[in-house]
Amino acid sequence: MKNISLLICLLLSFSASSFAQGDAEKGKAKSVACGACHGADGNSAISMNPKLAGQHVSYLVKQLNEFKLASQTGGKEGRNNAVMNGMAAALSEQDIQDIAAYFSSQTGSAGETPEDFVELGRKLYNGGDLERGITACIACHGPRGNGTSLSGFPDISGQHTDYIKSQLKAFRSGDRNNSLNGMMEDIAKKMTDNDIEVLANYISGLH
Repeated sequence: MKNISLLICLLLSFSASSFAQGDAEKGKAKSVACGACHGADGNSAISMNPKLAGQHVSYLVKQLNEFKLASQTGGKEGRNNAVMNGMAAALSEQDIQDIAAYFSSQTGSAGETPEDFVELGRKLYNGGDLERGITACIACHGPRGNGTSLSGFPDISGQHTDYIKSQLKAFRSGDRNNSLNGMMEDIAKKMTDNDIEVLANYISGLH
């Protein structure tokens, strides 16, 4: 009985630490340096830098932890990015939780899909391409691109076209390899440059 009680206590302790809550107000103060690239409210004005506003807390925490891991392992583990590795290196777990809470609490700005990408983008996003083994994006990210927090799939709606293109190409080349169970790497490897162009433009207009 004592062993069972101890196991339960350990599990509860682990669960509490796994779902630590961030403080958005403290996160706002801690995220000042982030504003230079991502915008003060997480709506980056630079098309190659992602919008963070409205992103799921769990996803933001995962990425910051993986940038930090890359900084500690010389890029051998985690998500390797020269700028972000340095930014994340000194962050504590509470800092990460607070910053994630702040950006998640902000409202993401809408993007726009050029008219000539709407039909092709909708077809690929909603249906994928079975012959080439390309899974439909809607399966994980939903009809509006919002993803889901519990599953770990990010909100990609309204994201900058240039940023989406850069990440799909990074997944395709293997330069980025931190998606859940390698799903994005596997899918992106089957995409052409045109597929990526179409999807990036279409996703930018989802909201």
